[in-house]
Amino acid sequence: MLAVAGCSNAEQPATLAFEVSGRLDDSSIREASGLARSQRQADLLWIINDNGAKELVHAIDHSGTRRGEFRLKKSRNVDWEDLASFQLDDTPYLMVADIGDNDARRDFRTLYFVEEPKPNKKDDKTLDWRVDFSYPDGPRDAEAAAVDIEQQRALILSKRDLPPRLYEVPLRDDSEEVVTAVRLGSITSLQKPSRRDVEFAPKTKDWYWQPVGMDISSDNRAAVILTYRAVYYYQRRADQSWLEALNTRPVRIGLGNFKNAESISFGSDERLVFVTGENKHSRILRVDLGGVTAQ
Repeated sequence: MLAVAGCSNAEQPATLAFEVSGRLDDSSIREASGLARSQRQADLLWIINDNGAKELVHAIDHSGTRRGEFRLKKSRNVDWEDLASFQLDDTPYLMVADIGDNDARRDFRTLYFVEEPKPNKKDDKTLDWRVDFSYPDGPRDAEAAAVDIEQQRALILSKRDLPPRLYEVPLRDDSEEVVTAVRLGSITSLQKPSRRDVEFAPKTKDWYWQPVGMDISSDNRAAVILTYRAVYYYQRRADQSWLEALNTRPVRIGLGNFKNAESISFGSDERLVFVTGENKHSRILRVDLGGVTAQ
C-alpha cells in the first residue's frame, strides 16, 4: 500500500492510501497516455499509447493483465493523449482523444468515437464517427479529456496555460467540417506553481501543476483531474455547471513518489479511481474515495 499526502479539504482525513492494484507488464503498452473504464465489464480497463504508436486500444484487468486489443481503423495516432467511455442510447462507446500538441502547431485536433467491443474479440473496429475541432484562441496542447453525457459534449482541459483553460466540443457533428471549440473559462482550483517553479521547470523537468488526465463518473456527478503530482476529486451539484464544479475546492490526493503520472479513470464504482504512468511497467494505483466529500 502506498500512503499519500491527503486532502486539501480540512474536514477530510489527513491521508488516503493508494493500493498498488497491478503493473503494466504487457510489452505492447510502452507509454500509456489514456485510461477508461469498460462499460461492458466491471473489472476491465481500456488503455492507449502515446504518439508514435499504432492505432491500437488495449484491454487490461485491474492487475494489468492483458485481456485483448483492437485496431481502430480509419484513425491516426498523431498524439493520442486521453481516453473516455460513456453510454449513448444504451450503447457503450469509447472516445479516443487525439489532442496532444507539444509545439502548439496543429490546425485541428480529432476526437474518435467507436462502439466498445467485447475484449476477447480480435477483430479490428472501424470508427463510428469523428469530430475534428480547433480552438477559438489558437492552438493548444492538451492531455485531459472527458465526456459530459448530459450535455452531449466532450470537455477538454489545456495543459500549458496558467491557469488551464476548459473547452467544450460537441459529442457529435455531422457537418464534416472542423468545428470550433467553445472556451468555457479557466480552472483555478488546481495547485499553482510559484514563479520560481515555472522558471526552473525546463531544467528540473518538473511541471507538477500541469493536468495530464481527466474523467467524469458514470452518473455525471463526480470528476477527477490528474496532474503529475496529484489527483483532484470534485463533486457536482445538480444545479452546477462543470465549469462551476471544477472551480470549487477539490479533495486533493498527493501521489507521493509515483513518477510520470499520465492516465486516470473512475472504476465501475464512482468512488474508485485508477491511475497509471507513462513509464514501461508502470504501477497501476487504486484509491477508494468512499466517504470522502468535496466542497
